[in-house]
Amino acid sequence: MPTIALVDDDRNILTSVSIALEAEGYRIMTYTDGASALEGFKTSPPDLAILDIKMPRMDGMELLRRLRQKTDMPVIFLTSKDEEIDELFGLKMGADDFIRKPFSQRLLVERVKAVLRRVTPKDGVTPPRETDAAKVLERGLLRMDPERHTCTWRGEPVTLTVTEFLILQALAQRPGVVKSRNALMDAAYDDQVYVDDRTIDSHIKRLRKKFKSADDNFDMIETLYGVGYRFKE
Repeated sequence: MPTIALVDDDRNILTSVSIALEAEGYRIMTYTDGASALEGFKTSPPDLAILDIKMPRMDGMELLRRLRQKTDMPVIFLTSKDEEIDELFGLKMGADDFIRKPFSQRLLVERVKAVLRRVTPKDGVTPPRETDAAKVLERGLLRMDPERHTCTWRGEPVTLTVTEFLILQALAQRPGVVKSRNALMDAAYDDQVYVDDRTIDSHIKRLRKKFKSADDNFDMIETLYGVGYRFKE
């Protein structure tokens, strides 16, 4: 089973989350600050890291920045902050998901499973069911390469989380076709993960912000109120 690193200065969270993940069969490594985690990762790199944002010595954002210089291991942030700018900054830096405190252990476990299932295996072999999806998708100025998890607009890279990538891919595969929120949930989440409509709306909002950062005139994702979303033809 995969190894998961928990990095949080709250020992109660380290204990409770460790118990929940170990019950699923995962191997757990725990650290109480970013500096010790960074050092530990050098000799024992995990398959996924769960990072708190506010920590002594080195916070989660700085740890992620340093990790992204050398690795693309999936990262889930735990945050008690309400400021959207922190979330957007983390996503831009390459975080795969955010979970706000307080959270249910079940939600965290399912998010971990979902992220791990969607990350290309370290040996580079793409799962058989991804054969069709692994082809490069080009729609006008948009280019998406699922195998490399890269996305560009006008040739400029746009950093997307796993979930954002899957939502955009579902929309761009059939331009002009309206996708309901339920359809986008099915594309982005496993059946075991329960999310509400507002979660999809939040992902769409972040997608638009990221593309507008690359191009002020980006307006390719249309909202059809009461129906869903579509990628313009």
